[in-house]
Order: sequence, then C-alpha cells, then structure tokens
Amino acid sequence: MTSEQQRVVVIGGGLAGLRLAARLGAGTGTGTGAGTDVTVLGEEPHVPYNRVLLADVLAGRYAPEVTALPAPGPALRRGVRAVRIDRADRTVHCDDGSTERYDTLVLATGSNAVLPPLRGLFEPEGRELPDGVHAFRTMDDCLALSAAVAVREGVRAVVIGGGLLGVSAARALAERGAQVVLAQQGERLMERQLDADASALLHTHLTALGIEIHTECRVRGLTTAQDTGRRQVTGVEFADGYRLDADVVVLACGVRPRTGLALAAGLEVRTGIVVDDRLRTGDPRIHAIGDCAEHAGRVYGLAGPALEQADALAAQLTGTTGTTTAAAPRYTGTRALTRLTLTTAGGTGTGTGPLDLAAFGETTPLPGDDVVRLADATRRTYRKVVVRGDRLVGGVLLGELSSVGALARSWEDQEDLTDLFHLLTDDGGS
Repeated sequence: MTSEQQRVVVIGGGLAGLRLAARLGAGTGTGTGAGTDVTVLGEEPHVPYNRVLLADVLAGRYAPEVTALPAPGPALRRGVRAVRIDRADRTVHCDDGSTERYDTLVLATGSNAVLPPLRGLFEPEGRELPDGVHAFRTMDDCLALSAAVAVREGVRAVVIGGGLLGVSAARALAERGAQVVLAQQGERLMERQLDADASALLHTHLTALGIEIHTECRVRGLTTAQDTGRRQVTGVEFADGYRLDADVVVLACGVRPRTGLALAAGLEVRTGIVVDDRLRTGDPRIHAIGDCAEHAGRVYGLAGPALEQADALAAQLTGTTGTTTAAAPRYTGTRALTRLTLTTAGGTGTGTGPLDLAAFGETTPLPGDDVVRLADATRRTYRKVVVRGDRLVGGVLLGELSSVGALARSWEDQEDLTDLFHLLTDDGGS
C-alpha cells in the first residue's frame, strides 16, 4: 500500500457494503477508487448473498448458491465480527483479536430481526430460542427453516407478523407443504405498504393457498416441552386465550437497525445511525449506509436505498460522478418502491396463479388529494394512485404490473401529470 492510498474499512458484507467496495474497485483493480485500499468485515461465514432472495430459497425455487453476490476477493474477511471502534486511534477491533486501521470507516452493519417479548420465548437469564422457533433474516435462519419443514409433509407452522417479511415467509412455507397460520397484530396484511382494498386481495390470495390468517390478534406467548434435554416449541398462545399447536414458529416481527458499535463509539443514534447529506456521522471519518443508517429522520430498510447510498458514498469518497471528476452531489434521500412476487415453484400448480404487487410513495391520501382506482375482480388486478395537485405522490398495484414502470418514473421524477389514464394503462413494461 502506497502512502497515497486511503485505507477504507467497511463493517458489513451485505448489499450495501459490497456495493460500496465494488464501486471503490475492491478485488477488481477497476472502479473509481484507484487510490483506495478497501477491507470489508463480513460477520457471516457464508459466501455473500442477496438477502432479498431468502424467501425464494425457503420456497425451494432457488438453491442457496443462486443468491450469491459478487465478492470483492481478498478484500472481504468472512466470519469476522467487529467488536469495538477506537476513534482516537482510528482502529477497528475484531472478535478474532485482529485490528484494522482506517482513514475512512463505513458502517454497513444492517439490521437484526426483532424478537418480540413473548412469554416462554427465553428461559430466565437465557437468550437461546427454543427448538422450532426461528427468525427469518439470515441464510442460517433460512436453511434451518428449510430443514424443519423438510422433516415431513404438513408441518404445522405459525408465522408471527403480517408485514412484507411475514407474508413472504408464509407463502414460501405453504409452497413447501407446511400447514401455515399467519398471525398479524394489525388490522390488515402489509399495512405499511397496502391500503385496505389491496390488502383484502392479498388476504384472498393467501387464503386460497390454504394459509389460515388471523388479523387483529396479539400473540402472548409460546408453549414448550422438554425433548432430550432441550426446549421444543409446541404451540402459540394468543392474548384472548386461544391456543394453536405448532411444530415451527417464525418470528417475522420486523427488523431493528444494528447500532451497537456506533453507540459504544459515542456516535449519535436515534432509530438508526444519524448521517448527513454526505452520509457522514458526527465523526467526519465515519460514514453509515444501508439498513443501519438514518438520513433526514428516515431509516429505509430496503435494498434500493441501500444500493443508492453506497453509490452516493463511493462518489463522495472518490470525488467522481460517472466518468467525470467533480464534486459529488449530496445524498438527498431515495424514493423507494416496494415490490413482491408471490408465485409457486410450478407456476400455477396450486390452482392459483402468481400475484405481483408493488407500492410506492404515500398510499394513504390526505384531505384534498385525488384518488383514482381501477379494479378487475375477474383478473384479480387492482390499481390505485394518489394525486396531489398535478403530481403523483403514491400508488398501489396488484396483479398485472405492466404500468408500474411508467407510474414509478413519473413519481420519482416528480413530473406534472398530463395523462393519468395513459400512465395507469401503460404497457411499456416495468
């Protein structure tokens, strides 16, 4: 390493961290960071993978290796966990006793699955989950769930949480032949992304697959039994006293940004690690991107914003934009679109076809907003957009998504609407 090279250490080997490393030229000798020496600390021992595809692995549509991300060669240290940041010495201390010095440190630590305060989840003074209870966040979680439902046909599985993650897990488990119950505390499925009508269509689709859905119900605890010296989950108890037998319980109750390293280092943390428009923390040598970062009061928790932040930070660190050396533009936020395809491994083998859905922007109108809906019960399609003044501010689409590309472009570009009907029926692809 020459004296002119800048030492960049990235904590986190997920989408955001690897995208940044790639943009800085790690492992390729290319990219925009010719004067940069990059090290990525990846806690998981697996080959880097795309977390977005875990539900497809669980469903059996993809083998785990299909989810692999391009790895930055020797720049990535797999199975190494950062345990402390020494800001004064500009050093990261790792769990294997090694240290990494940095000129620039990037926190891409992602998020952890939320473990709800359920009675029976942990033993007193213990933090070990009972056998049969799984989060759904990592490849290890996915492989353990796959093994659990492969034991026999008709494994009884309860999924706690009816958001994007819970719906994906429930659908995948049903494809694997499990008897699935989906328990949602809120009044409808995917309530953060979908309005009532769209959620009802999703509810119908999942029910047609044999998934039993309970909304507006709160899980109070788990029941367990000792089996060869270990606790094994046997059921789920609801707040109203109703009890369900269960061989497998999936905790899909959301995620929480991983901020422990930042907190211990004295950096500002609210929901996530607070960063400015240059994706810097209060320490100008330390940045944060991806699920752990909070920009302008918002933590996105989605792949699209994580990749956009990685690209923006690479431009900041190298002073380039595209192929031109210039002052890199500041990061001003991401207009994120949520998209999900619920399909079967054999296409329509279960008697119901795939269901595509997309949601973006503000899907709940404010007073004075205009709302346009197009629904076709026969084709199981639904399109709703929210218009404020002359601009599209949000939308929900289920079923046929040929128009999502045109709608999303109009929303992202904040264009004045000239022909909304054309946008809603555009077949230019997505």
